Amino acid sequence: MLELKPSSVDSKFSTTMQAYVFPRCFGAAWVLTSFFPSYSDLDTVFITSNMIANFCCEPAEWVQTKSIHISCPKENSSSKFLAPYTTFSRIHTKSITCLDISSGGGLGVSSSTDGTMKIWQASNGELRRVLEGHVFDVNCCRFFPSGLVVLSGGMDAQLKIWSAEDASCVVTFKGHKGGILDTAIVDRGRNVVSASRDGTARLWDCGRSACLGVLADCGSSINGVAVGAADNSINLGSPEQMPSEREVGTEAKMLLLAREDKKLQCLGLQSRQPVFLFIGSDAFNCCTFLSGFLLLAGTQDGNIYQLDVRSPRAPVQVIHRSGAPVLSLLSFRDGFIASQGDGSCFIVQQDLDYVTELTGADCDPVYKVATWEKQIYTCCRDGLVRRYQLSDL
Repeated sequence: MLELKPSSVDSKFSTTMQAYVFPRCFGAAWVLTSFFPSYSDLDTVFITSNMIANFCCEPAEWVQTKSIHISCPKENSSSKFLAPYTTFSRIHTKSITCLDISSGGGLGVSSSTDGTMKIWQASNGELRRVLEGHVFDVNCCRFFPSGLVVLSGGMDAQLKIWSAEDASCVVTFKGHKGGILDTAIVDRGRNVVSASRDGTARLWDCGRSACLGVLADCGSSINGVAVGAADNSINLGSPEQMPSEREVGTEAKMLLLAREDKKLQCLGLQSRQPVFLFIGSDAFNCCTFLSGFLLLAGTQDGNIYQLDVRSPRAPVQVIHRSGAPVLSLLSFRDGFIASQGDGSCFIVQQDLDYVTELTGADCDPVYKVATWEKQIYTCCRDGLVRRYQLSDL
């Protein structure tokens, strides 16, 4: 639904629309617009997430489309609002907690509070496989780089590897004493990392179904984990013992841990030596690497910290758009995608002066974001998977 208060805009006159965006309320945005050069009447546009419109001046009318561009020249900033290209409503019946897209873009995998984990066609949401084996909720799922294998972690403290082709569980890792909240895959996938509510992060050998060691024991729940290649200028330390020959691709890698006790911890993946420990404003929920020295981490009170590993004492910047929890962060092109507990999901590019808002979730938390080329997928508490097409911009 979209409403425009009556105005006397001449349909034969080519106008320019300028706009100022106010904070969202109940999933909508109020936009004050003014038309120049000959009209100064103030109009109010109400935009909901169900319909995004563009103003057409010849003749003047509202035309349904997928995006609208709003700019504030005085502040040198602009935003675009992008509606979903399509929505998948039949994959799960309840809240979707995690999703990922295969490297080829053909398949998606998702987990839900309805107790299921499913593989589906990324183009249309058609169900392909149901992965059954976890006892309780599945918290996280992701494809291996091959796109043929899936890694999952659940509240049953088990880490599982699945075949995407026949839905069989080929490996089960046991060792954690609490639910697994996040995972990371090292290089091609010979090794994987798990983070748990028991406060530990572990490294696993997929070939032998064995734990290669406890990477960190924090004494506090680890909500998120990320693995990234380190810049040559960063000192990762040396391992106290010779690494196992079963460790593949761990050298020159950093491990980032988002902890419940307000701490963000970084260490050398192979060395296990500390790189830095940063204390934030609240519990850290998620983290990701932007480069070999830049990283992002999101907190429960809505802060997104950008840190430089080379000088981590003070953040490069702190982004705060609302007090809602930051639930996911994903490096994307020359920026990143973030989602929050108030339903907001946005793409930030070029040092924060360009933002694209992904609409549709209203006030329901957006738990996870995945991308493939120009397509962005989100999963939400409302049980829907939304696909956005960046070419619509």
